[in-house]
Amino acid sequence: MINRELIERINALSRKQREVGLTDEETAEQAVLRRSYLDGIKGQVRQQLDAAQASQKEHAANCTCGCHGTHRH
Repeated sequence: MINRELIERINALSRKQREVGLTDEETAEQAVLRRSYLDGIKGQVRQQLDAAQASQKEHAANCTCGCHGTHRH
């Protein structure tokens, strides 16, 4: 789950890496935190895509709301 603490810790480790370098433990922590962040983003995108697909399925195929890419004037 993405939260403020996760992002702040990722940023702190990134700053430290640029300034003085990281220990092996910090490098491993950074990798775990980045993976957690990316997994959270992917989960959010999947939820949005699923919601968009579900809303399209609610409409009839011959509706005129424009959700099926039909051209209307």
